[in-house]
Amino acid sequence: MRLPLHQPVDILAIAAHRDDVEQTCGGTLLHSAAIGLRTAILDLTQGEAGTRGSTAERAAEAEEAARILQVGWRQALDLPDGRVENTWENRLKIARVLRELRPRVVILPYWQARHPDHATASTLGYEACFVSGLSKVETGAPPHRPFKIIYASLYADVRPTFVVDITAHIEQRFASLMAYRSQYENQSSGGQLFVPQEEIRERTLALARFYGLLGGVRYAEPFVQKEVGLVEDLTLVPVQSI
Repeated sequence: MRLPLHQPVDILAIAAHRDDVEQTCGGTLLHSAAIGLRTAILDLTQGEAGTRGSTAERAAEAEEAARILQVGWRQALDLPDGRVENTWENRLKIARVLRELRPRVVILPYWQARHPDHATASTLGYEACFVSGLSKVETGAPPHRPFKIIYASLYADVRPTFVVDITAHIEQRFASLMAYRSQYENQSSGGQLFVPQEEIRERTLALARFYGLLGGVRYAEPFVQKEVGLVEDLTLVPVQSI
């Protein structure tokens, strides 16, 4: 999905694999679209090494999921699936996208993860954001550096910096994940690695409910930021203490 851009996007989510974004920050993209922000997704790989599904299947499913998530732009790079590496060449590939889309906010995977591609994508994405702002690095487009980088921490054993209320979008978020039929429908391949289809909804909503409780809402997605937060009016800080 590649739509013509007449203005920069507000939020770009970068992830290693097609369906990572749907699992970790799909509800936040839906919420952002609902309040009028322009959203986009960059997948780093095409899924050729996955236990389930072909590259063509994953591409079609990603396009359907993007439609459900109401993002205006989605593309996949050609980094090797299962072998995402933090190289200068790969940083430049991402920097070219950053300079084209010019996002204010970039969402990256949390920097500690079971899958090496996810952890590498976090560091690679951060360094690409830095490189994108270097005026002497030529990519064919003017330099751009995002104002804010945040980390989707749904599966990390870490207390989030903040959560985003996705209560109004929980069903669409789940539908975007289930668009990946090659991954989540019950089948013999990968039976020990994948959650049974009948349990996916329960687990998905349980996680969202847990983070919602932390933020005083029904369903939420968690994020970490490395910077200290700045508050102007203490009477407007959300989430009740007692």
